[in-house]
Amino acid sequence: MNEKSPGSILKIMEKIGVSILIFLFLILLGMFVLFTMQSYSSSIPSNYTQSNFTQSNLSSSNFTQSNFTQSNFTQSSFTQSNLTPSNLTQPNFTQANLTQANLIQSNSIPNETVYVAGDGKGDFNCDGIDDQIEINKALAYVAKNPEFTTVYLKGPNTYVISDKILIGSDTTLEGDPTAVIKLKDNADWLHQRPLITQMSSFGNQNITITGFEIDGNYEGNTEKMRGDGYYNLIYFINCDNIHVCNMYMHDSHGDGLKIKDSKNIKYHDNRIYKLGHDGLYAIECQNIEAWNNNMRCKTNSALRIWNSNHVKFHDNIIYTEFEDDAGGPGIQIQYIRTSEAQPMNDIEVYNNTIYDTYGPGIWLIAFGEPYSKTEAQNVHIHHNIFYGCGTHRTYDWLGGIVTSGFYDTLIENNVFDANYNAAVVYTYPTGSRYDTDFTPKGIDGNYTTIVRNNIITNTLKRKYSPEGTGYGVIDNFPETHSFVLENNCLYNNSAGNYPNCTSTTDIYADPLFVNQNEHDYCLKPNSPCIGAGYTLPISLEESEEKTTESIESEEKNIKSIESEEKNIKSIIRAFISQI
Repeated sequence: MNEKSPGSILKIMEKIGVSILIFLFLILLGMFVLFTMQSYSSSIPSNYTQSNFTQSNLSSSNFTQSNFTQSNFTQSSFTQSNLTPSNLTQPNFTQANLTQANLIQSNSIPNETVYVAGDGKGDFNCDGIDDQIEINKALAYVAKNPEFTTVYLKGPNTYVISDKILIGSDTTLEGDPTAVIKLKDNADWLHQRPLITQMSSFGNQNITITGFEIDGNYEGNTEKMRGDGYYNLIYFINCDNIHVCNMYMHDSHGDGLKIKDSKNIKYHDNRIYKLGHDGLYAIECQNIEAWNNNMRCKTNSALRIWNSNHVKFHDNIIYTEFEDDAGGPGIQIQYIRTSEAQPMNDIEVYNNTIYDTYGPGIWLIAFGEPYSKTEAQNVHIHHNIFYGCGTHRTYDWLGGIVTSGFYDTLIENNVFDANYNAAVVYTYPTGSRYDTDFTPKGIDGNYTTIVRNNIITNTLKRKYSPEGTGYGVIDNFPETHSFVLENNCLYNNSAGNYPNCTSTTDIYADPLFVNQNEHDYCLKPNSPCIGAGYTLPISLEESEEKTTESIESEEKNIKSIESEEKNIKSIIRAFISQI
């Protein structure tokens, strides 16, 4: 028979029944999970979900005291013990209460930025009075919550501060170009109290400051003098990995960035205008690089290092505009020997344009207690343009490069045009007007500077006490200092080429600039400088040791140089390097 037995039918029906029960159980389980998820999601404010956690939703209307009320944060959403009306008042809306548990669920963080604004649309909102309070709350929140990295200042807005801003480790303070931090009028701060500084007195690390403007408001605080240590814009001590870039810093009493006992400092693409001291002032620091800055000196230098090492200053534009208190050197490199050695023997300055400075274009000086040769040695200055440097009417320590006390300095492939006193000179400040003895005290004999492959033209006599000035190169200390002059081109220097030094390889001819009046120092094709430069000798053994790999590397370097020649400065470098 083909029909199934009653026993078989019962077994099939039992299986169907079990399947139906399993199916119903799964449906009920799914409904329970869905209900649980909905209940959970209802406890997260809609403004803090991942899809809505944006700058527009983190506004004043969504994220202010008025919305942190009992009606919005009910007992069903958060426990009464955590979010009572007494805990949600403005005095309690501080770093301690802005914790991950109170503000954001750990799985709904879409953004690493906390916004500060002046229009009511930030996470923290300023009113133009004591704005450092809200900025510091934002920075404290980022410091406490490692999932956040950045405090962003929204513009256009001016944040007026009456006290310093404190930044912690692993933090970026960023802003729109139209966001301005400004010192209040009549601030009357204590000496060495900066606008922005570290959160911990022991030091912080990994700090970036970028993108916005700092107004030092000198005119609103004229009771303090420039250059006396008041109102430095940024000041760090014992802080490593500091990055300051794309800033506009101006009109201050003190330094742009002053930094001490720190390492790994990057300072670039900043616009510096009329600061009351140095644009960058690094004291006893290591690993410093400053590049692509546009810097107008006011009271002192654009870039300055003191007892610091492993330094590169390159591709900066540094200048001064004529007025009272217009500034000092463009770049200041100083070694002051004290109780312990802090060598300065790895410093490179290149591809900068320095012009119209009140003091020297570069001031390189070593003094203090007796020091060995290796402590102040091997500064390399190359491929820079100096013109109109040394305009001060009462200084005598002027020139394109003024140096003393450093050993084995190499100055090569630079253009010096129409500088005052000399293109390169051994001298230092003397006389009763200075309370410091700048006499070098090196213990290893004669200080030597190599000057080669440079173009030196149109040197002018200095304005103060012009007698004996106006030469290409001057050695004022022939008993202790000497120059090695090789393959330079000197032309039309008002007093002549050099006293107390000489050369057998220099040439004396018009270098034939393309347009000297417009400071276009490219060389015409018929320039006598082309192909006349010093080249390093290569011994026969060194030549034989060259491998295919090294030759290929040189070919790559040549191609790279050819590519760089597309811009004017690179053309200048390419020509001058052949002098």
